[in-house]
Amino acid sequence: MTAEIDLDLPDLREVAAYAADSAEKVIAIFERTCVSDSRPREAIAAARIFACGGPRVKALRDVAWAGHKAAQETDDRAASEAARAAMCAPAAAFLHPLARATQVRHILGAAAHAARAAELAAGDDPVVGHGFVERTARGTNPKVIEILCRYPDPPQGGGRTGELLRMLNRKLRGPESGGA
Repeated sequence: MTAEIDLDLPDLREVAAYAADSAEKVIAIFERTCVSDSRPREAIAAARIFACGGPRVKALRDVAWAGHKAAQETDDRAASEAARAAMCAPAAAFLHPLARATQVRHILGAAAHAARAAELAAGDDPVVGHGFVERTARGTNPKVIEILCRYPDPPQGGGRTGELLRMLNRKLRGPESGGA
């Protein structure tokens, strides 16, 4: 049986706001390539509505899936990652109170996909991804870090985006998790 994490609606709103902020940083990468596709922007907007007190409803899942579909429908890898970041914003509202490493993706997924989008948009330059992670870590709300620290470290895997997620996780948790 998996242990439960103390998690309430205000916590979910903090995480969704953080995810929306992360996705917003790279939405232009998607919109430059997919000018007429508003699905990722709508996903971010829905996450913001939830974060500001809106209901946690099926519509959030629907816009997350629409953002995912947008990511799948573009051949541009940077645009796809930016759409995935947007998809993660409303999905963050569905962070579960289960002590599972996979739940960390609900908290840091948008930021990790955003870092990868920035990296790819700069010609797949890992220095850009590292810089994005550094800036994101410095700007993360302490409440989000406190929520993150309730969960175990994220799992291995996930390719380069997973590496960026684990890098951000280490930085946010501090030296005791191998962070700087």
